[in-house]
Amino acid sequence: MNLTWSALGDRALVLTLDQCDTQAQRQLHWLAKQLAACQGVSETVPGMGNLTLLLESPACPMAPVAKKALALWQERPEAANVGKLHRIPVRYKGPDLHQVAEYTGLTEDKVIARHSQAVYEVAFVGFMPGFAYLTGMDKRLAMPRRAEPRLQVPAGAVAIAGQQTGIYPRQSPGGWQIIGYTDSPLFDINQRPPALLQPGDQIQFEVSRD
Repeated sequence: MNLTWSALGDRALVLTLDQCDTQAQRQLHWLAKQLAACQGVSETVPGMGNLTLLLESPACPMAPVAKKALALWQERPEAANVGKLHRIPVRYKGPDLHQVAEYTGLTEDKVIARHSQAVYEVAFVGFMPGFAYLTGMDKRLAMPRRAEPRLQVPAGAVAIAGQQTGIYPRQSPGGWQIIGYTDSPLFDINQRPPALLQPGDQIQFEVSRD
């Protein structure tokens, strides 16, 4: 499994895997933590199969940082640890639950059962602060985004798009299929870290009847 790097402007570089699976993604999370303390690096931002390193200044040379990153990659653990497990209650009463059931050929109860029985993993955080892209969803539940995105999706909406699921941490426009809602706070600027879900964390949804 090869890791290569390229410049991203004059203050960042991107490390990219030639192939990626769950274990490789965990190893990238491990690498991000190691490089967070590396001289010249101000921030590490994991993506799906890639890792962006933001440098402290344009004067910081990229090549030594890249060399350090590639050397660390060779020392990566074969089985990198996963992060914290979060149990998040969900009211499965979303406006798109019926459409997901119809598209997949399952009953609404079976959609709920399959969605709530899986253990998910945060591949990366993006789109907006605190929005975690979760892998591990039952493939039977995969469904395209809405043809017309909603102008307002409420905070706490649990939704599906493609083979991933996620939770909107705050109100925003969005095109994912909403199947439920949670009251769990996902982003608080006064907390450290502000985002509840971090790359590598695991999530299990629990059916709430409230």
